[in-house]
Amino acid sequence: MDLTNAIWRKSRRSGSSGGNCVEVADNLGDVIAVRDSKDPAGPALTFGPTAWRAFIAQVSERP
Repeated sequence: MDLTNAIWRKSRRSGSSGGNCVEVADNLGDVIAVRDSKDPAGPALTFGPTAWRAFIAQVSERP
């Protein structure tokens, strides 16, 4: 998948100390991409809208 035009934003849940940082790109139409901000050239996970909503629902339930 070509993520060249992805506009990445850091998760609100990511810490400000530069530790566990997740970035999300949701400007790609029917694909949401997620990557580790410490490795921007590394792999990214991609989700369709239904899978993304299910993922967010699951992680939102955690303390």
